[in-house]
Amino acid sequence: MARATWERVREASSPLSADAVRSMQRLPWFAALPAEQRSYVGLVVHKGLELFAQWLRQPASPMPVGPEVFAAAPRELARHINLKQTVQLIRVAVDIVEQAVPGLAAPGDERLLREAVLRYSRELAFGTADVYAAAAEARGAWDARLEAGVVDALVRGHAGELTLSRAGSLGWLRADWVVAVATPAPVSFDLLPLRTAARHSGIGLLAGEAASALVVIVGGLTSLDAALEQVIAALPDAPVVVGPQAADLSTAAPSVQEALAGLAAVRAWPQAPRPVAASALLAERAVLGEASARRRILEEVYRPLAAAGGDLLATAAAYLEGGGSVEGAGRALFLHPNTVRYRLRKVVDVSGYDITDPRDGLVVRVSLVLGRTQPL
Repeated sequence: MARATWERVREASSPLSADAVRSMQRLPWFAALPAEQRSYVGLVVHKGLELFAQWLRQPASPMPVGPEVFAAAPRELARHINLKQTVQLIRVAVDIVEQAVPGLAAPGDERLLREAVLRYSRELAFGTADVYAAAAEARGAWDARLEAGVVDALVRGHAGELTLSRAGSLGWLRADWVVAVATPAPVSFDLLPLRTAARHSGIGLLAGEAASALVVIVGGLTSLDAALEQVIAALPDAPVVVGPQAADLSTAAPSVQEALAGLAAVRAWPQAPRPVAASALLAERAVLGEASARRRILEEVYRPLAAAGGDLLATAAAYLEGGGSVEGAGRALFLHPNTVRYRLRKVVDVSGYDITDPRDGLVVRVSLVLGRTQPL
């Protein structure tokens, strides 16, 4: 190819890039971009034409169609223009260059220049795809680290403004409710289908590992029960513990912590349903030494019963420690069985636990053990 041809292409890079940007205005989405972003596109087009002219000078050299073309614009441009739109811009720019070929090519070089334009544009499209793929991979790795940091902050109880901001950058939107779900961390589990289904259902979802557990934080504006059912159905076949409902992500740390505490204790209840609420494992959690569970049992069960009077604690103890027999408790306390039954109903009213139920009785029994060893 004649020297005059590539020199003309180099000299025409500025006016050609300006013509291309003007032609791009016909694309509605491009016209809606801020002026600064449109100017960056102009710089990229100009750089691409300059590199094209350099390659025409030495066609045996590697074709410069990768990151060097986009180096003229800041990395943030890829957030405003997606791959499909970039291909549209390349098509517009190539059309402008092709129209200018007759005036750029030296005598006898028109066919060669036209073929070079087509070859360069094809390789540029492939190079663009590689650039976007690399950016997406890097962004995915960054998002994964960011998400892990958000979950870790909630596990540690540090849901500050920075944590909320990071969650927002991951696509977390406003939610009317937030709950945490914990399950044993699987050896291999693809979260992508779950994330896709959650996004289509309008459910917010953050996931990360804590120790040997997979923590999934779910939030939304739709039905809580329906959302949990969808998420839990997609998890591996293993115990699933659900923390208490929180109003929003900023107050979700206790839900995460309770879900993890419940997961650590769920093995102690082989018949536990799936899912099981962390609060349903309060007794097991207290036995394992969890301070918050012990405190709750004392504050919500033992101390209210002690404060209620009427020998409710003594009646509960006689019933539970006497094998669950109303008559046996009556004999131990010198009471009529009906009086024992009345007091057991009062225990339910005061504590919320029906000690004639084995699970509820376990909580009250643990409260007796704790209460007897600690001052009121």
